[in-house]
Amino acid sequence: MKIGDIRIREVRNPEGKLKAVASVTIDDCFVVHDIKIFEREEGFAIAMPSRKTSDGKYKDIAHPLNTETRELLQDAILTEYSRLLAEKD
Repeated sequence: MKIGDIRIREVRNPEGKLKAVASVTIDDCFVVHDIKIFEREEGFAIAMPSRKTSDGKYKDIAHPLNTETRELLQDAILTEYSRLLAEKD
């Protein structure tokens, strides 16, 4: 899997846990939008796009099928987010 273009939009109110939203192009033929970047005690993490079900729970719309792919995706997104933050300073 080749992660290509990563686009990050910072949120307007970065005071909460949600810091930015990313879109990722995979293998130059598939795009996933609305991947959330949020702050945790251990640092930053991502959450895949989701929707609220009729019972009030959230269910991912698109997600990696294994831990290795999730880590690859998260590392690529958070690296780009760190680069964006460094450019602002």
